[in-house]
Amino acid sequence: MKKIISFLRPNFVLILILSLFLFSRLFRISEIPGSLYWDEASIGYNAYSVLTTGKDEWGEVLPLHFRAFGEFKLPVYVYSVVVSEAIFGLTAFAVRLPSVIYGFFSVLGLYLLVMNLTKSKTISLLSSFLFTITPWFLIFSRTGYEAVAGLAFFLWAIFFWLQSDHKKWLIIPSVIFFLASSYSYNSFRILTPLFLGPILISFAFSTRKKKSKKNELLLLLFSAFLILASLIPIYKLYSQDSGLSRLQTVGTTKNLVSNYFKNYSPDFLFVNGDTNPRSQVPGSPQLYLLDSVFILLGLIYIFKRKDFKILYILIALILAPIPAAITRESPHALRVIFLSPVLVTISAMGIYFLLKRFKSQKRLVMVVVIALYLLSFEGYFYKFGTIYNDLSSSAWQSEYKQIFESSEGGCVSDEYAQPYIFALFYNRVNSNDFISTKVLNDVSDWGFSTVASFGNYTFPKSCENF
Repeated sequence: MKKIISFLRPNFVLILILSLFLFSRLFRISEIPGSLYWDEASIGYNAYSVLTTGKDEWGEVLPLHFRAFGEFKLPVYVYSVVVSEAIFGLTAFAVRLPSVIYGFFSVLGLYLLVMNLTKSKTISLLSSFLFTITPWFLIFSRTGYEAVAGLAFFLWAIFFWLQSDHKKWLIIPSVIFFLASSYSYNSFRILTPLFLGPILISFAFSTRKKKSKKNELLLLLFSAFLILASLIPIYKLYSQDSGLSRLQTVGTTKNLVSNYFKNYSPDFLFVNGDTNPRSQVPGSPQLYLLDSVFILLGLIYIFKRKDFKILYILIALILAPIPAAITRESPHALRVIFLSPVLVTISAMGIYFLLKRFKSQKRLVMVVVIALYLLSFEGYFYKFGTIYNDLSSSAWQSEYKQIFESSEGGCVSDEYAQPYIFALFYNRVNSNDFISTKVLNDVSDWGFSTVASFGNYTFPKSCENF
């Protein structure tokens, strides 16, 4: 009986955490944010086009890279939305629901991953709890961002890799999930080789030391085959399909070191957060002020433990900011989304470290800490539910939603950028009709395609002369 109770208790807490996640993400999901952003509209419409015609908005049959505005969106989230729209139609809910599902599995994956690293149910539950309520993860896991899909696959890829110590065949799902993350969001195209390369090298060396290594060698060769096969569409994109223009847009800068450390700045993490209103409630930090204390304690705990596996967390902490460091915008909450579960895990270790110092009052300290975090989350979630739409309306291009929900033609200026995709989305335009009537402007210096007109719509800089 004691074993049953011991098993149910932490899992009951995990169920509560996952329930909190689902409530906070599904709550008014179609209404907050108040409208779709152009990337969401693009993903939603391309998914709709694939669902109805088998082609994307430009006429490509089942593409692996969606041209969209010229930045070439990755396929995993788009095809996830295809499934969602097959059930719920072309709606904001259908576009955003897959992000909630991927976020759910990110929280669950983090729990299992931390459990594997620390063997501590307390740290694992604290990590998943803090990840659920952190401001960093809230907006991204309830809107149509590709990054959350990449994060979910990445966390599970690392988990399967750690499990492969005992079951070697699990290296295959690990490799598959790493590759899925790299076909979900561009940041993970940078992080995947940084993680996967050393993993396969260590796997190869461990194979050499064994007498019966035939099966392990086959696993290694099959993994290499999967990786090479996944590189073919990427090579085609950047060598033949003008994908390089987008790469140059977010290319490296002279301020690599400065950009890297900006993602650790206290102002970004604990004071004002990302200045982009689509990434955060304006004026809110990425983490809570409480985390600043517990992250420090967590780092002390890691160094005192001297556990080789736990040091993997420090490696992740070092590598996580690289995708944002090599781009023009830094700090950038979305591009360093992998930093979020890393930091909350360190914070969870800090709480655990504190609990060990107050053994006789462990329960009281835990109740106080959890209460403080829940109060912090309640305050943040209240702001998100009451004032966020007013503070971020234009950032989410709500003007276009208002126009195209009640319009089937006319002149619409591109003041807020890419109005055509909103016309396609809200009017459910057949992509064949769009392709046959579209007129394009010249490609911009940033490598983006803009639509001058299609059907009954025109999209000039200003409608004054129309």
